[in-house]
Amino acid sequence: MIFILEDDKSIRDIVVYALKSSGFEAQGFERPSQLRAEMEKQIPELLLLDIMLPEEDGLCVLKKLRNDPKTSGLPVILLTAKSTEFDTVTGLDAGADDYVAKPFGIMELISRIRAVLRRTDSKSEKTEMINAGDIVIYPSRCEVKVKNEDILLTQKEYKLLVTLAENPGKVFTRDVLLNLVWGYDYDGENRTVDMHIRTLRQKLGDAGDIIETVRGFGYKITEI
Repeated sequence: MIFILEDDKSIRDIVVYALKSSGFEAQGFERPSQLRAEMEKQIPELLLLDIMLPEEDGLCVLKKLRNDPKTSGLPVILLTAKSTEFDTVTGLDAGADDYVAKPFGIMELISRIRAVLRRTDSKSEKTEMINAGDIVIYPSRCEVKVKNEDILLTQKEYKLLVTLAENPGKVFTRDVLLNLVWGYDYDGENRTVDMHIRTLRQKLGDAGDIIETVRGFGYKITEI
């Protein structure tokens, strides 16, 4: 089941129709309160979320979803007329899995949905524990510990750490990390990855030294 929270009835109806025609179950909602009422009954496989909404904006809705253990891992694609880099980064840093600017093509949207579902499905079979030096990651609980002390990370910091830790010794370019963790491509100068690596190292303390900068390429976690 895919839910769409979109106050524009014409867009909502078209997307729901297209999803059903493509073999998905789908249900649309005009207001966040309606969505929440339905999510008390069932959690969808994915949520299409407009940003400009009555009652509250989509980023507030997304933040509440990410803070709720029942929906913290729910795949979310933002739908919005805003398409600047700042808006894109803001939405993705808030926890969205992808970002589609209006007007969008229906076939492109369906393709994006399938890509996000494949990505999240591939992560569903998680190992019990990932070790990287003094860092221990518990994927099933989304927990990180350093020398048995809990480390509080944002969703993007956590995804970034897991991506590197699952592939010790492998060098990831900034573009690849941007795509894997934030779910979008960007051609040009972008400091998002660098900023998140810096804060991640700070939170990990001395254990963060295991994240190496490969000059001219990107980042890797040192093989132990």
